[in-house]
Amino acid sequence: MEAVVQTSHGKVRGRTRDGVTAFLGIPYAAPPFGPNRFREPRPPEPWDGVRDAFEYGPTAPKPGYPKPYDALLPDPDVPGEDCLNLNVWTPEPGGSGLPVMVWVHGGAFRNGSGAVPVYSGRGFARDGVVCVTINYRLGVEGFANLPGAPLNRGLRDQIAALEWVRDNIAGFGGDPGNVTVFGESAGAMSVTTLLSLDLGLFGRAIAQSGAGSIAQDPDDAMLVTKEMAARLGVEPTAEAFAALDPAAILPAQASVAAEVSMVPDPGRWGATTAAGAMSLTPVLDGELLARRPEDAIADGAGRDADLLIGCTSEEFRLFLMPTGLAGQLTDEIVGVVTAGMGVPSGMAAAYRDRHRDLTAGELLATIVTDSLFRIPANRAAAGHAASGGRTWMYEFAWRSPNHGLGACHALELGFVFDNLTAEPEGLAGPNPPQPLADRMHRAWVGFAATGDPGWGRFDPSTRAVRVFDEPADRTVDDPRGDVRRLWD
Repeated sequence: MEAVVQTSHGKVRGRTRDGVTAFLGIPYAAPPFGPNRFREPRPPEPWDGVRDAFEYGPTAPKPGYPKPYDALLPDPDVPGEDCLNLNVWTPEPGGSGLPVMVWVHGGAFRNGSGAVPVYSGRGFARDGVVCVTINYRLGVEGFANLPGAPLNRGLRDQIAALEWVRDNIAGFGGDPGNVTVFGESAGAMSVTTLLSLDLGLFGRAIAQSGAGSIAQDPDDAMLVTKEMAARLGVEPTAEAFAALDPAAILPAQASVAAEVSMVPDPGRWGATTAAGAMSLTPVLDGELLARRPEDAIADGAGRDADLLIGCTSEEFRLFLMPTGLAGQLTDEIVGVVTAGMGVPSGMAAAYRDRHRDLTAGELLATIVTDSLFRIPANRAAAGHAASGGRTWMYEFAWRSPNHGLGACHALELGFVFDNLTAEPEGLAGPNPPQPLADRMHRAWVGFAATGDPGWGRFDPSTRAVRVFDEPADRTVDDPRGDVRRLWD
């Protein structure tokens, strides 16, 4: 079966299977190339007739993941310039009033797309939600500080996609007054950034494994631009980069990104770059993004939107265990890396005192899990709740049996989307527990539909956290509170 929906730029045709209609590859903005390269997103050209929306649209220019992450984090590459597109799954294209969830993918602001198999919105649509996944510009195209171009182009793309949802989602059965934006990793950092901007484009937000501590100072971002420009043999300007094919930029972008993540040196890359160990992120431009998101949230930004925020128990094991890098580390290296990331002096020693049994690699994973994920999530939750925002926290604690990954970064994705068949076996093992996916997915649907995920709200005095695990979930007040207080 097929269904046709009128959008503000033309009609689109989707296909229905098992009670869910999917519309794939719908443009929400013009291709960001040619005269639109390094510019703010612009409306797409209207089309006549009915546009088939049967296949995922082009993905933004991006490098492939290096081994072994290419198997752990599948990242489809769909060629074409019309990459500012989105996908919609709906149970009732002719219905009305359904809750809407808009997914912002992760990938360190340089990888990912709405076409990643685990992000299929079928599970949400089956359960009465209109689910949207979006693409946005990545890497240099979306986030580099390029003199002569507006900053935060990828963030502006996300806003344009949310505006498209506001203007068009009713045609797919969705309620534009009941929109939840959700995302993981760089997508969660984007979500908390969007929350801090008080856009009025969504009423709820879910941030999975990313909070409001990430934002580059423009001068630090410029250090990254200059290094990439030097490797490419061009001037560090939008005009010079625009003369290069996007694919020609990717090798320099990838090599700089690898160096920043391996050796987060504030002397070379700037403190705000080293703090996140990512080369390209949203930039404090003084216009769209004037403050670090967590600071703005603490002062009341986004208080009118409900927030569900959390992380996995052992986030950073994903980045150390599969490659064997963890086994090559020493406590001295742990001290250097954590200091470069801005971890307070003496913190590595304090963690070692608490964790005498851990290898140096396990110790680094524990510290960075807290510094980059758990502690920023706690700060965002506490700031949001203290300013009057309705707030919930969670932790995903189920441990993968593979590669010493434990409860690592990205492991919860198949559970949230109730799509374990698309979860890479290398990441979650051969038999990830479906009952856990049932419970976690149900909580996300409940939050989007009613604002209640199924457990008590987070309060700064008690700090209730829902821990998702097998064989049963539990709610814990201030888990590892002694460690949290170290960071306070």
